[in-house]
Amino acid sequence: MSKPDIIIDGRKKDLGGFQVARVLPFAKKRMVGPFVFFDEMGPATFAPGDGIDVRPHPHIGLATVTYLFEGEMHHADSLGVSQAIQPGAVNLMIAGSGITHSERTDPQVRARGFSLHGIQTWIALPEAREEDMASFEHHAAETLPVFSEGGADIRLIIGSAYGHTAPTTMLSPTIYFHAEMAPGASLTLPGGHDELAVYLVSGDADMGGVALEPGQMGTIDGSSTTVSSRSGARVMVLGGAVIGKRFIEWNFVSSSKERLEKAKEDWRTSAAGGWDRTPFTLPPGENEYIPLPGDDLPGPPAQSKDCPTT
Repeated sequence: MSKPDIIIDGRKKDLGGFQVARVLPFAKKRMVGPFVFFDEMGPATFAPGDGIDVRPHPHIGLATVTYLFEGEMHHADSLGVSQAIQPGAVNLMIAGSGITHSERTDPQVRARGFSLHGIQTWIALPEAREEDMASFEHHAAETLPVFSEGGADIRLIIGSAYGHTAPTTMLSPTIYFHAEMAPGASLTLPGGHDELAVYLVSGDADMGGVALEPGQMGTIDGSSTTVSSRSGARVMVLGGAVIGKRFIEWNFVSSSKERLEKAKEDWRTSAAGGWDRTPFTLPPGENEYIPLPGDDLPGPPAQSKDCPTT
C-alpha cells in the first residue's frame, strides 16, 4: 500500500467573491500524468443578479475538462459551440492549435441566484497532437459510467477503470473519476498508470495510510494505493501516462517555448486586427476579451482578474 510521494496544498485565490484553489502546477510537482493544471472552483454562493463572467480568452496545446458538483456554467467558443454544463456532466474542449472561449452565467440562472462548486483541469496534449484542429464535446451526466466499487459511488469522467470506460475522448493514457465514499469505504486505485493523484474535496480520507485534509492532493508514481474514509468523503482521482515536459505561460501549454511566444503574438495580432480573419477569433456574440498579462486593453471594459485560469 503506497504512501503519497508528495502532498500538495491548494493555494486559494479570491476572484472577487469567488474563491479558486490552485493545486497544479506545483513547484515540486508540475504534472500528474498528462494533467498540467487542477483548480477547485468554489464552493461559492451568488446572490440574485451576480454570476461568473470569464471573458473570451485563448488556449493552445491542452484540453480543458470542466466538471461540476453544484450549479451551472455556460461555455461559448470560437467554433460556434454554446453549451451549458450541469452537475455530473463533463465539458471537454481540445484547444489544439488554438481556440477562444468564454465561461459565463446564463441570465435566468443569474436572476435567481445560485451556488457553484466544481473542478477544472487542463490535460496537456501529446506532442504529436498539439497542433490538431480544435474541438469540443459535451457528455451529459447520464452518459457517463456510474458504478460502485469498494464502498464508493464512482462517476468515470475520462479513461477506463474497474471494467468501465468513459465516452470522453482520450488522446493519451488518462484516468479521471469522481468518487463519493461512504463511511468505512476502502477503494483500491487502478494500477498500470505512471502517475496517480487523489484530491480530497470534502470529508476525511487517507491515502496509503496517510491522512489528507480537504483541499490537499496526494500523488504517487508508478504504483497503486488504497484510499479509505472513516466518515465519508468526496474525492477526485486523476493520472495516467507521463508525456514529457511542458511549458506553461498564461493560458498556453506547449512542448516548445517558441510556440508559446507565437501564441502570445497571435493573440495580440488578433485583437489588433479586430478578430476578422485573424489567428484567433471570438465566440459568436462576444465583443470582449482578456488581454495578455501586462498588455493594455484598448478600450472598455477595464482589465479585471476574472479569469480562473490566470
